[in-house]
Amino acid sequence: MAARELELEALREWARLEARAPRALARTRARHRPSLVAATLALAAKLLLLAVLPFVILIRVAVFLYAEQRYAPWLAIVGGVGATLVLVTLYASWLAHKLTGSLRFWAMARAVALPLVLAYCGYALAYLSAANAKSERVRAYYTSLHPLLRLALSTLILADRDIVITDLARGPADYSDMGLATNHASPHYRQRDGYGHAADLRTAGRGEVRNRLVQLYFWIMGFVTLRHVGTADHLHVELPVRAFAAAL
Repeated sequence: MAARELELEALREWARLEARAPRALARTRARHRPSLVAATLALAAKLLLLAVLPFVILIRVAVFLYAEQRYAPWLAIVGGVGATLVLVTLYASWLAHKLTGSLRFWAMARAVALPLVLAYCGYALAYLSAANAKSERVRAYYTSLHPLLRLALSTLILADRDIVITDLARGPADYSDMGLATNHASPHYRQRDGYGHAADLRTAGRGEVRNRLVQLYFWIMGFVTLRHVGTADHLHVELPVRAFAAAL
């Protein structure tokens, strides 16, 4: 009889333990959930930074060489491309090492980094989608825009597909056509280096936060921005004209 009572008591104790187990597991999961979310967000932020960094290096180095070191436009781009090649090659070499165990820096530079960087630069410098231009006139003048501005605009469009360029090149007569006083020093004019140095972006209907983020992006990249109203509210983006010491 005593053995039977002991068996029943053991069964009751086991039932109590089973009932408490899900609650304990739920409490443990609740305690770890904030740390899991934080770790996931941190990982996402790192991956985003790694993805964005090559574009930042490409444009920021080129703008620095042009604006601060007085390099010619294409020589400045070559410098930006060189810095980006090193970074992308490091990415590719690290991934190859993880997958194969071998470290092949120069092979990755030739086979991966160089084609990727050159293909992107060629696309960014030569192509503007009709969806991102207010008119065919804007598209026609795209290649007359300074190449550093073209790189910056194309990179922005990758992240924000709704960007619309409303104006690029102008002449003195365009100001009177728009009902504005003629600006004899407009960066929209073709400058001594043969390029226009300004672009106007649509801000209407996009929300103030998005417009401010776009303005922040260009500021980080080294461009001058001005939010103003001419014929309509828009964001003016400008690359200051610089005298350069080297030519290419």
